[in-house]
Amino acid sequence: MNEISRRDEVSLSGAALRGAPWKAAAISGGVVSAAGYGMGLLTGGGDLGWALGLGISLFALIAAIGAVSKPHEGDRVTRQARLWSLRHPWKFSLLPAGIAAVLDYPVQLVLDGEGVFGSAWAAAWHGALVYLIAAVVTLTMSGRARPQQ
Repeated sequence: MNEISRRDEVSLSGAALRGAPWKAAAISGGVVSAAGYGMGLLTGGGDLGWALGLGISLFALIAAIGAVSKPHEGDRVTRQARLWSLRHPWKFSLLPAGIAAVLDYPVQLVLDGEGVFGSAWAAAWHGALVYLIAAVVTLTMSGRARPQQ
């Protein structure tokens, strides 16, 4: 079996994410962030950093899961990348987790006031949760990788 490089794995993950439902992911992440912050204000907490981190994590999860949910749609490259992603869910999930961590880091740095390392730690944990959830859900959808009849 041919081994591919880490760069090729990232390229395949990116190609699979090309057809992700980005608009739905952004809207869902925004709604969850607003609802989380609003509920926090109503209960007396109102942690904006936490609410935005939750929204960013949901954004990355919806994009990842939506990208592989219809593996037989899109152009040839996208279809092949999605099928690879369904066969390699742990490798595919690294990119959405990285996206979540990178987007979450400046939010944590500016809003939480935990400093450079504390913010990096919080963003890394959010990315790790996205990685785990996206990989497990993609793994459960691996049956969709069969050829379409």
